[in-house]
Amino acid sequence: MDTAAVLGQLESLGDPLVLAEAGRVGIVSKNILGVTMPDVRKLAKPIGKNHALAAELWQTGIFEARVVATLIDDPKQVTAAQMDAWARDFDNWALVDQTCGNLFDRTPFAYAKAVEWSARSEEFVKRAGFSLMAYLAVHDKKADNIQFVPFFAVLQREAVDERNYVKKAVNWALRGIGKRNMVLNQLAIQTAQDIQRMERPSARWIAADALRELRGEAVQARLLRK
Repeated sequence: MDTAAVLGQLESLGDPLVLAEAGRVGIVSKNILGVTMPDVRKLAKPIGKNHALAAELWQTGIFEARVVATLIDDPKQVTAAQMDAWARDFDNWALVDQTCGNLFDRTPFAYAKAVEWSARSEEFVKRAGFSLMAYLAVHDKKADNIQFVPFFAVLQREAVDERNYVKKAVNWALRGIGKRNMVLNQLAIQTAQDIQRMERPSARWIAADALRELRGEAVQARLLRK
C-alpha cells in the first residue's frame, strides 16, 4: 500500500460526527478527517512495518495519516533526529500520546527524550516527555526501578506548570510509575507529598489525585500480590 492508497481509505472513513467529537475533546489539527482510532488501527495492521511509508504519511500533515505512521514505523529505524522532528509537529494531545505510546517508547532513545523534552517550553513537546514516562511505565516490562528513579525529580520540578495538557501528563506519569511495583509506589507517594507542599494550584491537584490512587486499596492490594 502506498501513501495515496492509505489517504484514500482514510478519507472514505471520515465521519463528521467523529470530527465534531474530536474537536470537543481537544483534538484539534489543521488537517483532520474524523476517523475513529479503532478504524485507524484496523487500516494500519495489514501494512506491517514500513519506515519509508511512515515518513511519507507523516509529511502529509493529516492527523490520522500521522497516527498510521506511528503504527507502521519500525522503532529500530527511528533516529533521535526523527523523534525531534516529529515532536516539533505535535499540535494536539492525542497525536502526542499516539506517537509516544505506539512508537517512541519502543526506541532506544525513549528514556533520554523523556527527560530532555520535559524541560522544553512548548506545551505539546513537554507533554511528550511525560507521555513517554507514562508509557514506559506500562510497556517496558523488563526495565529496572533505577531507570524510573530519575523521573521523580523531573516530575516534581515541572508540577508547577499550570497548562492543562502538561499538568495532566505529569499526574499520569507519576501514577503510572507508582503502579509498577511497591518500591516505585512508595517513591511516587513520597514525590507526590513533596509536590503537595509546593503550594501551587497545579501541584496541589497533581498530588491529591495521584495520592488518592497510589494509596488506594485497589493499587495497594495488586502490588502486594506481585
